[in-house]
Amino acid sequence: MRAYVVSAWLLSFCAAFLLSGQTNKRDFLTTDEANQIRNIQEPNARVVLYLHFAKQRVDQISQLMEKEKPGRAALIHDLLEDYTKIMDAIADVTDDGLRRRIDLTKGYQAIAGDAKTNLELLQKIDDSQPKDIERFDFVLKDAIEATTQSYADAKLTQDERKQQVAEEQKREKESELANMTPEEAAAQKAADAKKAEEKKKAPTLLRPGESLPPSAVGPRDNN
Repeated sequence: MRAYVVSAWLLSFCAAFLLSGQTNKRDFLTTDEANQIRNIQEPNARVVLYLHFAKQRVDQISQLMEKEKPGRAALIHDLLEDYTKIMDAIADVTDDGLRRRIDLTKGYQAIAGDAKTNLELLQKIDDSQPKDIERFDFVLKDAIEATTQSYADAKLTQDERKQQVAEEQKREKESELANMTPEEAAAQKAADAKKAEEKKKAPTLLRPGESLPPSAVGPRDNN
């Protein structure tokens, strides 16, 4: 008889699942995981930690897929849902890092490796079409889509990623303006134009009305 060793993590997850019906919201990270994330501020390191948590979910799903048994589908459903939220959190970290012009090379290298492996495992589950797949088919498709997107983003160049984020910010800005009244939109556009103009101005220590002496500017080129 084969002995199945169930990890302490899976046992704690099962306990959390049984209690989840008593609450309206279920966190996708455990309390310990959330504390670990809060303690790491550097984006690349935070991405790697999130990937570690994502791999744990995939490993637990693979373990559950080894044998059909009652209640398995519900556990797989929640693990897939948590996995997708972790991948979304990774995207938030990388987007924020790009906006702050942080080098995310290490983070994206880690994403490319893990996302490829996870995608293969998730796709294998989808292709196998287990009898209870109807219970988690929707979230499985979401997980595959999120992983596919993460892998594609990781293969982009740094400039392509920056362009992608800039376009996303532009769409968000346009959406915000569309939800404003004409007066609010006009005021916001004026404020944005003023801010853009201020950025264009070269910094100077001169007071209003002052100018540099000719000796500081240098001789004029008469050619």
